[in-house]
Amino acid sequence: MNHDETKAVRFEQISKSFDAAPLLESVSLEIARGEAFCILGRSGTGKTVLLKLMVGMLKPDRGKIFINQEEITALDRAGLLRVRKAVGFLFQNAALFDSISVAENLALPLRHHRGKTENQIEDIVRRKLAEADLEKYRNKFPADLSAGLRKRVGLARALVLDPAILMIDDPSCGIDSIAACEMNRLLLDLKQNRKITLVFVSDRMGGVRRIPDRFAVLDAAHVIFCGSADELERSDNRLVRQFASHEDL
Repeated sequence: MNHDETKAVRFEQISKSFDAAPLLESVSLEIARGEAFCILGRSGTGKTVLLKLMVGMLKPDRGKIFINQEEITALDRAGLLRVRKAVGFLFQNAALFDSISVAENLALPLRHHRGKTENQIEDIVRRKLAEADLEKYRNKFPADLSAGLRKRVGLARALVLDPAILMIDDPSCGIDSIAACEMNRLLLDLKQNRKITLVFVSDRMGGVRRIPDRFAVLDAAHVIFCGSADELERSDNRLVRQFASHEDL
Protein backbone atom coordinates (compact mmCIF):
# COMPACT_ATOMS: atom_id res chain seq x y z
CA MET A 1 0.00 0.00 0.00
CA ASN A 2 1.16 3.55 -0.70
CA HIS A 3 1.62 6.03 2.11
CA ASP A 4 -1.38 8.12 1.18
CA GLU A 5 -1.76 11.36 3.15
CA THR A 6 -5.56 11.15 2.72
CA LYS A 7 -5.69 8.03 4.93
CA ALA A 8 -6.25 8.39 8.68
CA VAL A 9 -5.94 4.67 9.49
CA ARG A 10 -4.32 1.81 7.59
CA PHE A 11 -4.11 -1.88 8.46
CA GLU A 12 -1.60 -3.88 6.43
CA GLN A 13 -2.02 -7.66 6.67
CA ILE A 14 -2.81 -7.66 10.40
CA SER A 15 -3.09 -10.99 12.22
CA LYS A 16 -3.91 -11.57 15.89
CA SER A 17 -4.43 -14.80 17.81
CA PHE A 18 -5.40 -15.60 21.39
CA ASP A 19 -4.48 -18.96 22.94
CA ALA A 20 -3.33 -20.11 19.49
CA ALA A 21 -6.80 -19.44 18.04
CA PRO A 22 -6.72 -16.92 15.16
CA LEU A 23 -9.11 -14.01 15.68
CA LEU A 24 -7.87 -11.86 12.79
CA GLU A 25 -5.98 -13.13 9.76
CA SER A 26 -4.27 -10.90 7.18
CA VAL A 27 -6.75 -8.05 7.68
CA SER A 28 -6.13 -4.97 5.51
CA LEU A 29 -8.25 -1.82 5.78
CA GLU A 30 -7.94 1.83 4.82
CA ILE A 31 -10.01 4.61 6.42
CA ALA A 32 -9.87 8.07 4.88
CA ARG A 33 -9.50 11.32 6.80
CA GLY A 34 -12.95 12.66 7.65
CA GLU A 35 -14.65 9.36 6.85
CA ALA A 36 -17.21 7.68 9.10
CA PHE A 37 -16.43 3.97 9.10
CA CYS A 38 -18.38 1.20 10.85
CA ILE A 39 -17.06 -2.32 11.49
CA LEU A 40 -19.87 -4.85 11.75
CA GLY A 41 -19.64 -8.39 13.05
CA ARG A 42 -21.19 -10.91 15.35
CA SER A 43 -20.06 -11.15 18.96
CA GLY A 44 -16.55 -12.55 19.28
CA THR A 45 -15.41 -11.79 15.73
CA GLY A 46 -12.70 -9.32 16.77
CA LYS A 47 -14.36 -5.93 16.32
CA THR A 48 -13.22 -4.50 19.65
CA VAL A 49 -9.79 -6.07 19.19
CA LEU A 50 -9.46 -4.13 15.93
CA LEU A 51 -10.13 -0.86 17.78
CA LYS A 52 -7.63 -1.72 20.52
CA LEU A 53 -5.03 -2.53 17.88
CA MET A 54 -5.67 0.86 16.25
CA VAL A 55 -4.69 2.72 19.42
CA GLY A 56 -1.86 0.42 20.43
CA MET A 57 -3.65 -1.11 23.42
CA LEU A 58 -2.85 -4.46 21.80
CA LYS A 59 -0.04 -5.40 19.42
CA PRO A 60 -0.64 -7.55 16.33
CA ASP A 61 1.19 -10.83 15.87
CA ARG A 62 1.96 -9.82 12.30
CA GLY A 63 1.40 -6.81 10.06
CA LYS A 64 1.60 -3.03 10.34
CA ILE A 65 -0.81 -0.34 11.54
CA PHE A 66 -0.55 3.31 10.53
CA ILE A 67 -2.29 6.26 12.20
CA ASN A 68 -1.92 9.44 10.14
CA GLN A 69 0.93 7.80 8.22
CA GLU A 70 2.87 6.88 11.38
CA GLU A 71 3.48 3.19 11.97
CA ILE A 72 2.31 2.69 15.54
CA THR A 73 3.38 -0.97 15.58
CA ALA A 74 6.99 0.29 15.60
CA LEU A 75 6.57 2.85 18.40
CA ASP A 76 7.67 2.66 22.02
CA ARG A 77 5.39 3.70 24.89
CA ALA A 78 6.33 7.39 24.62
CA GLY A 79 5.63 7.37 20.89
CA LEU A 80 2.26 5.69 21.40
CA LEU A 81 1.25 8.27 24.01
CA ARG A 82 2.09 11.04 21.55
CA VAL A 83 0.01 9.47 18.75
CA ARG A 84 -2.91 8.81 21.11
CA LYS A 85 -3.27 12.55 21.72
CA ALA A 86 -4.78 12.74 18.23
CA VAL A 87 -7.20 9.86 18.94
CA GLY A 88 -10.28 9.86 21.16
CA PHE A 89 -11.60 6.51 22.43
CA LEU A 90 -15.06 5.82 23.84
CA PHE A 91 -15.18 2.47 25.62
CA GLN A 92 -18.35 0.37 25.59
CA ASN A 93 -19.00 1.03 29.30
CA ALA A 94 -17.75 4.68 29.06
CA ALA A 95 -14.94 3.87 31.58
CA LEU A 96 -15.60 6.94 33.75
CA PHE A 97 -14.05 7.52 37.16
CA ASP A 98 -16.88 7.08 39.68
CA SER A 99 -15.13 8.96 42.49
CA ILE A 100 -15.05 12.33 40.68
CA SER A 101 -17.75 14.48 39.10
CA VAL A 102 -18.71 14.61 35.44
CA ALA A 103 -16.83 17.91 35.02
CA GLU A 104 -13.71 16.47 36.67
CA ASN A 105 -13.86 13.41 34.39
CA LEU A 106 -13.59 15.78 31.42
CA ALA A 107 -10.90 17.93 33.01
CA LEU A 108 -8.61 14.99 33.79
CA PRO A 109 -7.22 14.43 30.24
CA LEU A 110 -6.60 18.16 29.86
CA ARG A 111 -4.50 18.23 33.02
CA HIS A 112 -2.50 15.20 31.90
CA HIS A 113 -1.85 16.13 28.28
CA ARG A 114 -1.99 19.88 27.83
CA GLY A 115 -0.29 22.83 29.50
CA LYS A 116 -3.57 24.59 30.23
CA THR A 117 -4.46 26.95 33.07
CA GLU A 118 -7.40 26.06 35.30
CA ASN A 119 -9.45 28.83 33.67
CA GLN A 120 -8.72 27.42 30.21
CA ILE A 121 -9.59 23.90 31.38
CA GLU A 122 -12.88 25.16 32.81
CA ASP A 123 -13.74 26.91 29.53
CA ILE A 124 -13.06 23.74 27.51
CA VAL A 125 -15.04 21.54 29.93
CA ARG A 126 -17.99 23.93 29.84
CA ARG A 127 -17.98 23.96 26.04
CA LYS A 128 -17.76 20.18 25.69
CA LEU A 129 -20.56 19.64 28.20
CA ALA A 130 -22.74 22.11 26.31
CA GLU A 131 -22.07 20.39 22.98
CA ALA A 132 -23.32 17.11 24.46
CA ASP A 133 -26.23 18.82 26.29
CA LEU A 134 -24.79 17.81 29.67
CA GLU A 135 -24.37 21.14 31.48
CA LYS A 136 -26.88 20.34 34.22
CA TYR A 137 -25.05 17.13 35.08
CA ARG A 138 -21.59 18.67 35.54
CA ASN A 139 -21.56 18.20 39.33
CA LYS A 140 -23.16 14.76 39.29
CA PHE A 141 -21.17 11.58 39.84
CA PRO A 142 -21.24 8.90 37.11
CA ALA A 143 -23.03 6.42 39.40
CA ASP A 144 -25.97 8.86 39.62
CA LEU A 145 -26.49 8.88 35.84
CA SER A 146 -28.34 6.55 33.48
CA ALA A 147 -26.35 4.34 31.13
CA GLY A 148 -27.20 6.63 28.22
CA LEU A 149 -25.99 9.74 30.05
CA ARG A 150 -22.79 8.00 31.13
CA LYS A 151 -22.09 7.12 27.53
CA ARG A 152 -22.63 10.75 26.48
CA VAL A 153 -20.24 11.89 29.21
CA GLY A 154 -17.74 9.34 27.88
CA LEU A 155 -18.17 10.80 24.40
CA ALA A 156 -17.63 14.36 25.70
CA ARG A 157 -14.46 13.23 27.49
CA ALA A 158 -13.19 11.46 24.36
CA LEU A 159 -13.57 14.76 22.48
CA VAL A 160 -12.04 17.04 25.11
CA LEU A 161 -8.60 17.08 23.43
CA ASP A 162 -10.19 17.76 20.01
CA PRO A 163 -8.90 14.54 18.43
CA ALA A 164 -8.65 14.13 14.67
CA ILE A 165 -9.87 10.52 15.01
CA LEU A 166 -12.64 9.22 17.27
CA MET A 167 -12.98 5.48 17.93
CA ILE A 168 -16.10 4.10 19.60
CA ASP A 169 -16.75 0.60 20.90
CA ASP A 170 -20.43 0.06 20.00
CA PRO A 171 -22.15 3.43 20.59
CA SER A 172 -25.61 1.97 21.27
CA CYS A 173 -24.66 -1.03 23.42
CA GLY A 174 -26.34 -1.16 26.82
CA ILE A 175 -28.56 1.92 26.39
CA ASP A 176 -32.24 2.34 25.56
CA SER A 177 -33.55 3.32 22.14
CA ILE A 178 -34.05 7.00 23.04
CA ALA A 179 -30.50 7.31 24.37
CA ALA A 180 -29.21 5.49 21.28
CA CYS A 181 -30.99 8.00 19.02
CA GLU A 182 -29.39 10.87 20.95
CA MET A 183 -25.96 9.28 20.63
CA ASN A 184 -26.49 8.79 16.89
CA ARG A 185 -27.51 12.45 16.57
CA LEU A 186 -24.29 13.55 18.23
CA LEU A 187 -22.21 11.30 16.00
CA LEU A 188 -24.00 12.54 12.88
CA ASP A 189 -23.24 16.12 13.96
CA LEU A 190 -19.57 15.24 14.37
CA LYS A 191 -19.51 13.75 10.89
CA GLN A 192 -21.34 16.58 9.14
CA ASN A 193 -20.03 19.64 10.94
CA ARG A 194 -16.57 18.81 12.27
CA LYS A 195 -15.17 16.46 9.65
CA ILE A 196 -13.69 14.24 12.35
CA THR A 197 -12.71 10.69 11.34
CA LEU A 198 -15.16 8.30 13.03
CA VAL A 199 -14.38 4.62 13.49
CA PHE A 200 -16.86 2.52 15.43
CA VAL A 201 -17.96 -1.08 15.80
CA SER A 202 -21.39 -2.63 16.15
CA ASP A 203 -23.10 -6.00 15.96
CA ARG A 204 -26.05 -4.54 14.05
CA MET A 205 -26.63 -1.96 11.37
CA GLY A 206 -29.88 -0.73 12.92
CA GLY A 207 -30.06 2.95 13.73
CA VAL A 208 -26.47 3.72 12.72
CA ARG A 209 -27.17 3.29 9.02
CA ARG A 210 -27.15 7.03 8.25
CA ILE A 211 -23.82 7.70 9.96
CA PRO A 212 -21.12 5.64 8.19
CA ASP A 213 -19.83 6.39 4.70
CA ARG A 214 -18.67 2.80 4.53
CA PHE A 215 -19.07 -0.47 6.39
CA ALA A 216 -16.76 -3.44 6.84
CA VAL A 217 -18.02 -6.85 7.93
CA LEU A 218 -15.81 -9.20 9.95
CA ASP A 219 -16.38 -12.94 10.00
CA ALA A 220 -14.19 -16.00 10.53
CA ALA A 221 -11.09 -13.83 11.14
CA HIS A 222 -11.41 -12.01 7.81
CA VAL A 223 -13.00 -8.88 6.35
CA ILE A 224 -15.64 -10.37 4.08
CA PHE A 225 -17.11 -7.06 2.89
CA CYS A 226 -16.17 -3.41 2.65
CA GLY A 227 -18.40 -0.80 1.00
CA SER A 228 -21.37 1.54 1.29
CA ALA A 229 -24.74 0.76 2.88
CA ASP A 230 -26.30 0.31 -0.57
CA GLU A 231 -23.54 -2.11 -1.59
CA LEU A 232 -23.98 -3.99 1.67
CA GLU A 233 -27.69 -4.45 0.98
CA ARG A 234 -26.95 -5.79 -2.53
CA SER A 235 -24.17 -8.16 -1.47
CA ASP A 236 -24.19 -11.74 -2.69
CA ASN A 237 -23.07 -12.87 0.77
CA ARG A 238 -26.06 -13.92 2.91
CA LEU A 239 -24.39 -12.98 6.21
CA VAL A 240 -23.57 -9.49 4.90
CA ARG A 241 -27.17 -8.99 3.73
CA GLN A 242 -28.46 -10.09 7.15
CA PHE A 243 -26.81 -7.07 8.75
CA ALA A 244 -28.71 -4.81 6.35
CA SER A 245 -32.04 -6.58 6.80
CA HIS A 246 -31.78 -6.85 10.60
CA GLU A 247 -32.48 -10.57 10.47
CA ASP A 248 -31.33 -12.69 13.41
CA LEU A 249 -27.67 -13.52 13.11
